[in-house]
Amino acid sequence: MSSPNKVEVSQVSDVTTVEITTVGPQGAQFSLTNTSLNDSNKVNNSVVYFDSGSGTFKADSTRTVENLVDGGNF
Repeated sequence: MSSPNKVEVSQVSDVTTVEITTVGPQGAQFSLTNTSLNDSNKVNNSVVYFDSGSGTFKADSTRTVENLVDGGNF
């Protein structure tokens, strides 16, 4: 008994079924333009921002909830 995703191997009295699977569709990408996120230097309350010099989104100590104050650039 075979189907497209199964192969049956018979040996005298033993029957072994091997199932072949393929990877299904992946979840949504982080970015439609394949931009990456660098969060290797994240700290407590980091705010994600885009750094055009490196072309990546970053989460680090440069922008945190604590240093976003009145008069800051948003």
